[in-house]
Amino acid sequence: MSSEIAAPHNEAVPDLSNLPVLPLRDVVVYPHMVIPLFVGRGKSIKALEAAMVENKRIVLVAQRQSSQDEPSSSDLFMMGTSASVLQLLKLPDGTVKVLVEGEQRVRIIEYLNNNDYLAASVALIEEVSQVFSVQEVEIMTRSLMSQFEQYIKLNKKLPLEVLSSLSGIDDPGRLVDTIAAHLSLKIEDKQDLLEILDIGTRLERLMAVIEGEIDLLQVEKRVRGRVKRQMEKSQREYYLNEQMKAIQKELGEVSEEGSEIEQLEKAIVNAGMPKEALTKAKAELNKLKLMPPMSAEATVIRNYLDWMLNVPWKKRNKIQFDLNKAQQLLDRDHYGLEKVKERIVEYLAVQQRVKRIKGPIICLVGPPGVGKTSLGQSIANATGRTFIRIALGGVRDEAEIRGHRRTYIGSMPGKIIQKLCQAKVKNPLIMLDEVDKMAMDFRGDPAAALLEVLDPEQNHTFNDHYLEVNYDLSDVMFIATANSLEIPAPLLDRMEVIRLAGYTDDEKIHIAENYLILKQMKLNGLKTSELEIRSGAIQEIIRYYTREAGVRNLERAIANLCRKVVKELISSKRSKKIIINRNSIEKYLGVKVYRYGLAETHDQVGQVTGLAWTSVGGELLTIEASMMSGKGKVLHTGKLGEVMQESIHAAMTVVRSRSVVLGLSDDFFETHDFHVHVPEGATPKDGPSAGIGMCTALVSVVKKIPVKADVAMTGEITLRGQVLPIGGLKEKLLAAQRGGIKHVIIPIENKKDLTEIPENVLKKLTIHPVDTIEEVLSIALDSNPLA
Repeated sequence: MSSEIAAPHNEAVPDLSNLPVLPLRDVVVYPHMVIPLFVGRGKSIKALEAAMVENKRIVLVAQRQSSQDEPSSSDLFMMGTSASVLQLLKLPDGTVKVLVEGEQRVRIIEYLNNNDYLAASVALIEEVSQVFSVQEVEIMTRSLMSQFEQYIKLNKKLPLEVLSSLSGIDDPGRLVDTIAAHLSLKIEDKQDLLEILDIGTRLERLMAVIEGEIDLLQVEKRVRGRVKRQMEKSQREYYLNEQMKAIQKELGEVSEEGSEIEQLEKAIVNAGMPKEALTKAKAELNKLKLMPPMSAEATVIRNYLDWMLNVPWKKRNKIQFDLNKAQQLLDRDHYGLEKVKERIVEYLAVQQRVKRIKGPIICLVGPPGVGKTSLGQSIANATGRTFIRIALGGVRDEAEIRGHRRTYIGSMPGKIIQKLCQAKVKNPLIMLDEVDKMAMDFRGDPAAALLEVLDPEQNHTFNDHYLEVNYDLSDVMFIATANSLEIPAPLLDRMEVIRLAGYTDDEKIHIAENYLILKQMKLNGLKTSELEIRSGAIQEIIRYYTREAGVRNLERAIANLCRKVVKELISSKRSKKIIINRNSIEKYLGVKVYRYGLAETHDQVGQVTGLAWTSVGGELLTIEASMMSGKGKVLHTGKLGEVMQESIHAAMTVVRSRSVVLGLSDDFFETHDFHVHVPEGATPKDGPSAGIGMCTALVSVVKKIPVKADVAMTGEITLRGQVLPIGGLKEKLLAAQRGGIKHVIIPIENKKDLTEIPENVLKKLTIHPVDTIEEVLSIALDSNPLA
């Protein structure tokens, strides 16, 4: 039950040294302002009770932070308003409703913390008018009233009756306080107006505040008007569209198939979607039914449903099972590459026995121009699959693979789903071209997104961010291509790597005669009766005008030949057949571009022929060593990488550890300097496979025994003189054969790799598998220094 206590009339002068304080949240009370307050905090209720007992006087001070439940003196401003309690009403829930009237500004001298409530010692503050003249204050007062009238018209929250109540106030200070009380301002701005004692300055400040509020209200009004007009336009368009549909229906212009919604409904049912996708598509269609056709969200859903219907859920290619036909197709398009062809035929053979087999995931790794990408097209033809190529070079965004979420404007599925929609079948051959050229940045790592795509255990539930449903990729045959194995290890682990080495000279000649020359003659309008390119000329082009593992530059050179022949035929008007042989090639292609890597013809001290692997095939590598009097320094030049520099140090240690066997004095290495150089000096070189070559060169120069010119070698050296295996053996042996080398020293552990070397190459070389440096020296040097 509530009780009401009226404040008795008391004119006694209040004691300003100890007045109860009532902290206020989000409100500043000005003098002459009557306001009801609801008080619930215990200390605040006790402060009111103390005021009622004394003289109904209380100090009203605003809190700096409204979130403080128990404000201390530091949480309160240092200026407030003294007020009298007009009425106090206790409510049943324990809170108190109090009606107070502000009287005068007070400055807090100090806060007193009584046990039960907060009190303060205060000083009354009088208003002043010093900055502006009386006339200026009067003019500003009129302007303020005019401004406030404009504010009320824009702000619908304040009634117009407020203006009539203000017209009866003559005191400018009281007028400013009353207007400030009606404004919706931040607590700091209201407190600021309370603390300004000069009436003119307060008037000026309030006018600036109202001006800012008016600007905000005008912007808000304009925005509201625009939104309203837009809504009216949309409603009008919707109404007119509905009328158009009704008129078309009456005129019989609407097709028998029904509306767009009905067509979508039929298409969804007939699309052959799995249960999850069907449920999702139907849910989106139901949302579309409830939306205005012209709304932005309806367009997003319609686009989504179009993508869902374009995805091939059940249509497949009929796989070609005829192994002989597949082999013929592969052989027709590509010469060599037996390992890849064998793997494809094996896959088709297994699929004949097993009804459903997961598509293989193969990675073809090899230098540029060996036919990796075109091989993908041939495999698609041989297996009867639709061919799709996705270029991954320079792709940096994970969304390129997985798609964008539908929250983004212009979002769409990733490249995998897009290409499947183009193919219109769910079991095509997808070639992921240049998989080693992907990069990553702040948008994500596309290589990580490919992990799910290329994992046979996971890709049956591939989830595209746009579609938001699982899609089965296990029927797809993936073939990736790369120039190197610089691919993240988890991604590499999911693929079956097949290396494509460079072509031999014989293979290049065969490819040129059977494929490239015929292709370029056709492209340039030449007949076989007009041009003949002999094998010798092709070999000359391969050796002196191209330096590559593939045949791309060879094809360009042949195209260049054909163009020059066409020009010659037209300008001279001759009908005689042009024959290009080894001797006439320079007439058409100009001076030789490359020096063909031939080995030295004379045995020399300190000069060894090594074998190197590069991205364009194998190369002969000359290693030179020289010795001079000095203090035991070892120099190395030729732009060598760190690993190659370490090989020189290892070789030097091997030689020094055998100084007794070599018959060298104890101080031999302290009194001589050694210089190891690997031409060509501007070409960067690295790798450990020149280790035995370095060691042989150093022993040769120390013992002054010449190295045989017809011997080349490759192998890594250990400190104990063991010869370790190397990579790229096929390319290195091809380079040795091209350079006229007769004997090649290789690590004994690489002997097993000789099965992959063409027979015609092995017939021209004598291979020496070795296990220790002693065996190397006995073969490479004119006489054995260790004998």
